[in-house]
Amino acid sequence: MTQTWKLIALSAAIALGGMTVADAKGGHGGQKRPDFSALDTNGDGEITKAELEARGAARFAEADTDGNGVLSKDELLARMRKANEKRVDRILERLDTDDNGSISQAEMQAAPRRGGADRLFERADTDDSGTITKEEFDTAMAQRGKRHKKPKSE
Repeated sequence: MTQTWKLIALSAAIALGGMTVADAKGGHGGQKRPDFSALDTNGDGEITKAELEARGAARFAEADTDGNGVLSKDELLARMRKANEKRVDRILERLDTDDNGSISQAEMQAAPRRGGADRLFERADTDDSGTITKEEFDTAMAQRGKRHKKPKSE
């Protein structure tokens, strides 16, 4: 398989696959996490691999807007735009406290943090000095890289 086709297959799997890490953590890019009953399509109290594969096939069919059995660049982009638009709507809903349709610097700074500088300091400032040395920074970045790498499967 050429590198281009591998990239396309990976992108499609991420955008349209069955149960993903993002699904398990609450959705990704506008996709709501399915509840157990939505995945347990036969209602037997268990989710099978076939049921997860059926979910992936349904998501693929939904994105295949012309019904030709393949996803074009335009169809993939449309799917991602839709997901990103939902993500932006959620960001605005959470951060736009004056409801003017935009986020000011003040609103951004007042927002509760899920990451960013606060998280970097928590993880990197290992000696609690209130500053991050180059050594602490390098260590934190190396650890971050390890957290984001997925194990290779054969």
